[in-house]
Amino acid sequence: MRDHLLLYINGRRQKVSGSEAFFSLSDFLRSRLALCGTKVVCSEGDCGSCTVLIGRPGNGRFDYRPVDSCIQWMFQLDGTHIVTVEGLVDGSGELTPIQETMIQCHGSQCGFCTPGFVVAMTGLLEENESPSKEAWRLGLTGNLCRCTGYVSIVEAGRSLNSTAITRLNDLYPAEAMLGDLRAAADESVQIQVHHNSRVRRLFSPTSLDDALAMLRNYPTAKVVAGATDVGVQLNKGIIDPELILDLNRVNELMGAAIESSASGDAIVAGARTSWTELESIARDRLPEFQQIVAIFGSPQIRHVGTIGGNIINASPIADSLPLLMIMEAELELANATCVRTVPITSFYRGYKQFDLRPGELLTRVRIPLPKPEDLTQLVKVSRRRDLDISTFTAAIWMRIDDGKIADARIAIGGCGPTVLRVAQTEEFLRGQPFDEATMHAAGDVVVGEISPISDVRGSADFRYQLARNVLVKFYLEQSLAAV
Repeated sequence: MRDHLLLYINGRRQKVSGSEAFFSLSDFLRSRLALCGTKVVCSEGDCGSCTVLIGRPGNGRFDYRPVDSCIQWMFQLDGTHIVTVEGLVDGSGELTPIQETMIQCHGSQCGFCTPGFVVAMTGLLEENESPSKEAWRLGLTGNLCRCTGYVSIVEAGRSLNSTAITRLNDLYPAEAMLGDLRAAADESVQIQVHHNSRVRRLFSPTSLDDALAMLRNYPTAKVVAGATDVGVQLNKGIIDPELILDLNRVNELMGAAIESSASGDAIVAGARTSWTELESIARDRLPEFQQIVAIFGSPQIRHVGTIGGNIINASPIADSLPLLMIMEAELELANATCVRTVPITSFYRGYKQFDLRPGELLTRVRIPLPKPEDLTQLVKVSRRRDLDISTFTAAIWMRIDDGKIADARIAIGGCGPTVLRVAQTEEFLRGQPFDEATMHAAGDVVVGEISPISDVRGSADFRYQLARNVLVKFYLEQSLAAV
């Protein structure tokens, strides 16, 4: 067991211990390494000024993805290679082609956001050598510019000759770093420091058994995976946990695949599966979900945010939950002695309350896939399309037989303390004709099952109207698709 973290930053070995293990990555870069090209504005992962590239060991190389360093914490980054905007140069002192084209296309004005854009653009080209205009637009949704706007920045990206850009695995040959990190990869990390007149402890295990054993002894530990929400709470002083259980090195919680059984196909995902991975697997098998995931935060958020974190965060406007509700997903919950399976439809018991016992961890999610004859639609309403919190969400699943609704499942988000399955509306619809009149009548039933509030994202009346309209929208769009 180690009492320090081991990682590389811009090719240099970093041994991080003591209180520095509890720094945000952006604070460590700026205050400890004087790498001040990484800017900090919102401390919430919304503006992208703090974007860096995190390289995780792959097949003989590092796989680099852009992330928001303000909500990544040093204790999450053991075994990685971080590249900042300063680290993109090749040693000649010359600007990189991306930096040069940002100047030539007038993509920078005040310059505060520019390093984040340059890093995000580099990360996009690491994944895709020839991004389309839409790929550039989507790839930069996590970066905010209030001076030039996006047109000149997207044009800067489109003007690039990607073959002239040095790939990061060429700029930083991976073999020596990977060998060093691999030698320490199987060691758990435990760090203890005195903080605000008390002891703060970190435990970063490498196996699920070790994580569950630790949680058995310390059931109130703050569990951290992607930290896209926990990171904000830490930055804003909302939480200050004494004990942190970091899951970023527990590979048993990773990965997603399509599994087949007698009851049909399903996506089976480890709780640490990122939204980027889920978007990829949903693209062919569950395109409705892929379209929702594609606007789930930003690339910097999707690369680290996890499905398990979204489920346990238990937000009534969580974008994943309506689908999981209508597909009646199953959650695998484990403690140090046993494993049990709980339907997600009975998991939530109130606002931020759920059926998770002390010492238990969400380890796996099974999402049944709709059959080809099923009708499915997911809806997200927000003030803007990209990088926005939902005002209202819905998921609808129906099976039609001879013009009548044989079965229906409907989930509504943003209209109560949890995402709701509207059981009375589902019962009303069964056996009814699949037509517009039925949907209007069902809308009257829906509004009796929900209890929206008015807030900055929309009024209660607006949400009531959305709940009425969503079923009519579903019918009209399904009818048009059938023509």
